[in-house]
Parts: sequence; C-alpha cells; structure tokens
Amino acid sequence: MYVDHIVIWVTNAERALEFYMNVLGCDSVREREYLDGKARFPSLRLNEKTIFDLMEPDSLLPLVQNFTGSGADVGGLPINHVCMAVSEEEYNAIITRLETRGVTLTPGGEDVFGAQGQAVRSTYFNDPDGNVLEIRFYSQ
Repeated sequence: MYVDHIVIWVTNAERALEFYMNVLGCDSVREREYLDGKARFPSLRLNEKTIFDLMEPDSLLPLVQNFTGSGADVGGLPINHVCMAVSEEEYNAIITRLETRGVTLTPGGEDVFGAQGQAVRSTYFNDPDGNVLEIRFYSQ
C-alpha cells in the first residue's frame, strides 16, 4: 500500500503552485490545464506514485463534500501535518529556500521516529495557506 494523493486546501492555487514548486522542488501536474481552465485543480508530483492536489475550497468544497460524505465546512477532518522525507542535500536546500523567504522554521528534533525508522533531523513550517508541513531526512 502507498499514498496515492493528498488534497491540500489552498486559497490561491497559483500561489501554492509557486511555493511547492520553487521552495519544495515539486514538479507540477496539470498546471497548464488548470491555468487554461481545463482542469478543476492543479497537482504536484512528490514521487512516481504520490501527488498533492491543490484545491480551492471556494469552488471545490461542494464537490469534495459529495465524495467524502462530509457535511463539515472543510470537506473532511483537519489533518495535523504532512511530512515529506527527502535526502540530506534536498533538506538543506529546502531549508535555505525557506529561510530566504522568511518562513518560520520549528525544529522537529533529531533521531525522530518515522516510516523509515529513526530520521536524522526534521523541521516544521507552514505553507502560504497555513498548512503545517514537515521535512526530514534519514541516514543513508
């Protein structure tokens, strides 16, 4: 089993695309189709099997509520945070780009448990919409 996609609520999909592509280094999926009005939302590729869907609740909340069966204003229960594992080199590059943008970073600790065992280091931060994200790296 693996995670296929995660839907992230954003107030401005174009702004979110810019952040996730230029700060986190994700590749866009259907960006052109979205900008041309041919796709309801853009996505970002994390790896060959997983994407983030960037959805604006003003236009997509009723659709998501229909699929999830949720009557809540958020179309599902809030998620605490999403953690992405990267190489140590990618981790350092992302931290530098976040610092350059003045993004507040909160150390997550060292030798922290995750899907691949004990991660060397992790850091928490918010995307432009306030979604809590974590990046970490494991030893080789």
